[in-house]
Amino acid sequence: MANLKEVRNRIKSVSSTQQITKAMKMVSAAKLKRATNAIVQLRPYANKLKELLANLSASLENGSSPFLVEREPVKVLVIVVSSNRGLAGAFNANVIKTANNLIAEKYSEQLKAGNVSIVAIGKKSQEFYQRRKYNVIGNNNDLYLDLNFENTSKITESIMTGFLKGDYDRVELVYNHFRNAAVQYLVTEQLLPVPKAEVKAEEKASQVDYILEPSQEEIVEQLIPKNIKIQVYKAVLDSNASEHGARMTAMDKATENAGELLKALKLSYNQARQAAITTELTEIVSGAAALSA
Repeated sequence: MANLKEVRNRIKSVSSTQQITKAMKMVSAAKLKRATNAIVQLRPYANKLKELLANLSASLENGSSPFLVEREPVKVLVIVVSSNRGLAGAFNANVIKTANNLIAEKYSEQLKAGNVSIVAIGKKSQEFYQRRKYNVIGNNNDLYLDLNFENTSKITESIMTGFLKGDYDRVELVYNHFRNAAVQYLVTEQLLPVPKAEVKAEEKASQVDYILEPSQEEIVEQLIPKNIKIQVYKAVLDSNASEHGARMTAMDKATENAGELLKALKLSYNQARQAAITTELTEIVSGAAALSA
């Protein structure tokens, strides 16, 4: 059995850790509220814009917009949205694993040819792919310091410019979709070229013939760049809310585990102290008996 000093030191250490995890849980809970409000307000608009644009572009020819043109995916860009900090459970590991699986399953030939590039949003994914000698474009770790649409749009504009110049033939987006504080699920979606909606025959028959002003081509041309920026911004907000939810859950579990460990350590401490007292009493009684003999 460990001596009393060792057990006391461990109790002190675990208590300090428990205070830290409890404080981190409270901080993440406060940040989660703001992050949740942001994504909840944006998501309906982003989803409706995406749906509207997909339906409008479904009947257009590829040539109506360069962002709709399907090309052979010789060069691929993968946007991986992670966080800057750890202590969020498997949050970062899961998004990186999903991105790696996407590359291995769909773009293994491009990877062998050195034609897979990474745009990492978040320090954890940035460091991971840089260590493994991937072609990591730019450094976006400061985005979370001032997360807004304008700063996110700068990243998206550089990606759109690269697509138009032919630097990438396809752009994929990997991020955590926020459902609630305890549940986040990973999403992989094609960002560029913009996917068209597949209109079924029965849906086409029931569609209303709208009068569009200006023309359908002009509306799509104006909406596509905006939609691309909105979808990336939504992904980053989703990931930001998911990060705080994952960290809050992880710190809550860590606090509970620290509490269980403290109970076991205090029990061990009491047993050790009782054993020490018993030994001292035995020695006193034995000494008194020896003197009286």
